[in-house]
Amino acid sequence: MGTRVITFGTFDVFHVGHVNILTRAHDLGDHLTVGISTDELNFAKKGRYPVYRQEHRAQIVGSLDCVDEVFYEESLDLKRQYLLEHRADVLVMGNDWEGRFDDLSDVVEVRYLPRTDDISTTDIIHEIRNRLLD
Repeated sequence: MGTRVITFGTFDVFHVGHVNILTRAHDLGDHLTVGISTDELNFAKKGRYPVYRQEHRAQIVGSLDCVDEVFYEESLDLKRQYLLEHRADVLVMGNDWEGRFDDLSDVVEVRYLPRTDDISTTDIIHEIRNRLLD
């Protein structure tokens, strides 16, 4: 069996930054699993619900050729359990999380990839709101 890569995210208002991290994560191994933050987890993290429901976000991400498997991430505290359940060899996260998951390096190789410049879901949402208010 080849190298199994795992990453996590909300993947709301899907954009090129999401495509970039998923394709780069896929290129690090032979199987890519993606944990999609549930609506409730996103609210707990960010104080707002995603624009797209978790079922839609999972379907969008799961439809990509670079993604082999999708599951719902229900708690940030279960990262270690998710890594073990999905037999991950490499954990990929955006470099905005740099250092936050180093404690998991006893079970996986932890890699932080650069985010795509000049794009974020939060910025896109703000831009849409501003355009609607103009």
